[in-house]
Amino acid sequence: MLKPFTLILIFIITLPLTAKSADFEAGPVIANYGKNVAIENGLSNPTQQKFKVVFDVAKINEQGKVNGNFDTVARFINMHVRAGVPVDNIEVALVVHGKAGFDLLTNSKYQKKFNKENKSAKLVDELLKANVDIYLCGQSANYLAIDKADINPGVQMALSAMTANALLQQQGYTLNPF
Repeated sequence: MLKPFTLILIFIITLPLTAKSADFEAGPVIANYGKNVAIENGLSNPTQQKFKVVFDVAKINEQGKVNGNFDTVARFINMHVRAGVPVDNIEVALVVHGKAGFDLLTNSKYQKKFNKENKSAKLVDELLKANVDIYLCGQSANYLAIDKADINPGVQMALSAMTANALLQQQGYTLNPF
């Protein structure tokens, strides 16, 4: 049995952790996604920062949930704009391969295949509106029988994820490991 002093100490130690988590919020660029928190002095000269970043995603999320790796892309954009980086200074690409390609299906195609709503479809729309270039690996798409007509019309079909990543890196994009 824990002594009252121990319980009070545990409460005091965990209080700041729970209070801080309430500060996370979506936006400011991509509403409803990419929750983040402002960090004081998190960037030096934020208005001078420029980002060209590619995210590589192969993992499908649990059916009926938003792909967490897609949400990470929204969080990257949102937190940097919140920190003072002009949205025009942020260029992001998302390269999708493997079974994560299913998360790029239109909602109707996803429902037909999985009998569930594609929870990532709205996020994909929002990422495209935020000028994120999204590429689907053509090799994965072919293997998984995903036709170009089955995916969001703003998503581009690449020869392969390897090719898309190589070309983006030649254009100055850095690969984000998240």
